[in-house]
Amino acid sequence: MTNSKSTRLKIIRPIRSGQTTEQVVARVYELIKSDDLKPGDRLPPERELSKQLGISRPALRAGLSSLISMGVLNSRQGAGTFLVDGPPALDSEPLRLLAQLHGFSFEHMFETRSILEVGAAGLAAERATGEQLATMSEEIAEMFAALKDPQQFLVHDVAFHRAVAAASGNPTLATLVEMVSAVLYERRRETIDRAHDFNEALELHRQVYRAIRARKPDDARAAMREHIIRAQRAFALEEEQSDSSREQDRA
Repeated sequence: MTNSKSTRLKIIRPIRSGQTTEQVVARVYELIKSDDLKPGDRLPPERELSKQLGISRPALRAGLSSLISMGVLNSRQGAGTFLVDGPPALDSEPLRLLAQLHGFSFEHMFETRSILEVGAAGLAAERATGEQLATMSEEIAEMFAALKDPQQFLVHDVAFHRAVAAASGNPTLATLVEMVSAVLYERRRETIDRAHDFNEALELHRQVYRAIRARKPDDARAAMREHIIRAQRAFALEEEQSDSSREQDRA
């Protein structure tokens, strides 16, 4: 995809030397705000863009890397750098680092997840499209097929929750759900092999889906709340078993 608007970038005033990455980000933001760049557009080549903005290529790369981590840009090998087209997907690494630094407990993370996802389920019951409902149904079918494969079950579990969040019609909410889910997924995949029965989890997902499909927001919120409560209990049990196993290995 070529960017026919690249010539218009020349009207941007050159950035003075010594300006920071944040100011490079601000310049790209100006292009987006002024509609010179729209979702799906490809940025001009690095050499051209650095010349048009009057900055060094290393400074440009630093600014673009920040925008990629924010979920604003997407770099495609051999194709270039594009403005993201679709729901935002923020890098969860900052949240993961903050959790480690400040001691965010997984109880707090599940509480946050409940606040976000219970609301998302209610909105999804009001707003989900037919295509989004089909995606949820497909993920439930995949969970059923993976009942004997904990890691694959977890992958489709997370995908189902992402689908519900996307169906809320609120991209801000969907992005926050994505960030929290990514942190919990990284930890859960280390412990989920200790789980023994996924039939209850599968049924809880079905209840959420049925309520959303039936356009019953209250039922969808109640089903999601119950699911997350039980998921937290299962996670706590897996953690306890994991800790016990580590202690036995050290003994």
